[in-house]
Amino acid sequence: MRFAGKLAGGIAVAALVASAALAQETAAPAQSVRANPEAALQGGPAPAKLPPPSETQKRPSVAETFGQTVSEPVVQGAETAVPLVQNWTVGQAARLVAVIEGIGAEGLDPKDYDLEPLRVALASGPSKELNELASQSFVWLVEDLRDGRTPMEAREQWFVIDPDRDLFPAGAVMAEALASGDIAGALMKLNPTHPDYARLKAELAATSDGQTARRKLIRANMDRWRWLQRDLGAQYLITNVPEFQLRLTVKNKIIRSYRTIVGKPGRTATPQLAEMVEGVVFNPTWTVPQSIVKGEGLGAKVLANPAWGKRNGYVATKGANGYVTVVQQPGPGNSLGRMKLEMPNEHAIFFHDTPSRHLFANDFRALSHGCVRTERALELAMTMAILGKGATKEEAVAIADSGKYTKVMLEKQFPAYITYFTMATDINGEMATFKDIYGRDTKVLASLDKPRVRNRSSVPTDEVIVIEDDLQDT
Repeated sequence: MRFAGKLAGGIAVAALVASAALAQETAAPAQSVRANPEAALQGGPAPAKLPPPSETQKRPSVAETFGQTVSEPVVQGAETAVPLVQNWTVGQAARLVAVIEGIGAEGLDPKDYDLEPLRVALASGPSKELNELASQSFVWLVEDLRDGRTPMEAREQWFVIDPDRDLFPAGAVMAEALASGDIAGALMKLNPTHPDYARLKAELAATSDGQTARRKLIRANMDRWRWLQRDLGAQYLITNVPEFQLRLTVKNKIIRSYRTIVGKPGRTATPQLAEMVEGVVFNPTWTVPQSIVKGEGLGAKVLANPAWGKRNGYVATKGANGYVTVVQQPGPGNSLGRMKLEMPNEHAIFFHDTPSRHLFANDFRALSHGCVRTERALELAMTMAILGKGATKEEAVAIADSGKYTKVMLEKQFPAYITYFTMATDINGEMATFKDIYGRDTKVLASLDKPRVRNRSSVPTDEVIVIEDDLQDT
């Protein structure tokens, strides 16, 4: 099969990535094109039987804090009950003091962990008070290193569910530390594994105490990594909203990067999420929001003039109750472009193509109603389908060129992280700062100047804003 232009480049990338040793884990098999090609193509033949695309066809190119010290077992995580107060020797407590004294290297403040009372108890030798104070300080360190120091009310539009509370219960981490005697080692195992955390830590060490604002910005972005799960996985998509970039990442190395268009500041700002990409939709349809169907009269226009609707790709349906729906059919002008990634979430946020590809040339690309539009989207879609073993190269090409709505479910699903870092490594591997386009730094930075919040909730506090993405505005 022959194909030209950017589509050929996309397939070459997909083949290169797919041929690498990337199949570390496998998920439960899902319906794929190869398993049921007839069903996957709506109304069309099996992919292998599709005719080759024309050479002239245009093809444009992812309650564990202490209120007061307790001694009875406290349930932490899903099924683990471990006491939060355990017995400390003088040597173990001394090593804990040393960790707290140096915790500034992790962007945290020694004053948050009752250092002075702990030193007094340590000087008095083994005691119940030493056990309680050391245990308390240790648990607070676990919470901040594992979950982040920033309280939920300062994490604007942050909806990530972090599994690390269940994976690393504070009591279990403490028991490991006391059994091994390596207090620092047990705590440092909680650090994020992504290379950017270490890069930010090195940047903090290289920044003088006099550069107060820069040090706070570094600390804030180190903490943002703790808001995510410690290990993001072997293969994943990650986008940094203020950078306007999406990365396909394998073993924390960038395989491919794509420019993005993200939500406009305000109510349609893109939220921070961690979701799973379950499938790829080629040649998608777009259900037009009621704000356009009813509010702008599109429904009435299509019903009154079906020929005009057909020319513009719209099909309108009026229910018995008078409710009108309008669906834009697949085609070159479809507002979702030629693909979207299937990633169910309550915010209705996903990655998709756009017919307005000229906007990727803009430096400032906070232009959408929340969803993330991706350049070279067809290349990304085909790469995901191949890596997820939902389709072979040949099947992916055939499906894309069919022009028919086709949902390819992935046998191997991919985590997708929508993040918000204002200091991070850019796609060229250089440490950079990015404009705080949504003003989300303000509350995080302010929280660093306040005492550590105890008894913090782990539940996001912001309103869930379901986006009706008006894809026609740009």
